[in-house]
Amino acid sequence: EVTLDPDTAHPNLVLSEDRKSVRFVEARPRDLPDTPRRFTIYPCVLATQGFTSGRHYWEVEVGDKTHWALGVCKDSVSRKGELTPLPETGYWRVRLWNGDKYAATTTPFT
Repeated sequence: EVTLDPDTAHPNLVLSEDRKSVRFVEARPRDLPDTPRRFTIYPCVLATQGFTSGRHYWEVEVGDKTHWALGVCKDSVSRKGELTPLPETGYWRVRLWNGDKYAATTTPFT
């Protein structure tokens, strides 16, 4: 079970009261304190618990969205300014865009 960390949440992400789910809001980003752990460019949020080994899975409901990304990252990733979400920078993700194009992060970027 995952508990999301509000101190890492990008301002466009709204966590549920129990911190078990998150949703992206297009509206103007919320005014939140710019903590060192907060993501500022990409809409990311970390869990309060981490792991370094083992098998893990999540059940994710994306509804009828035509654009989404889901991934994991190292706790040490850059969270401020521009970044390239690739395995070399500590990000692993899968995504859907334009409603019919799926990709996993790879190098080179695909």
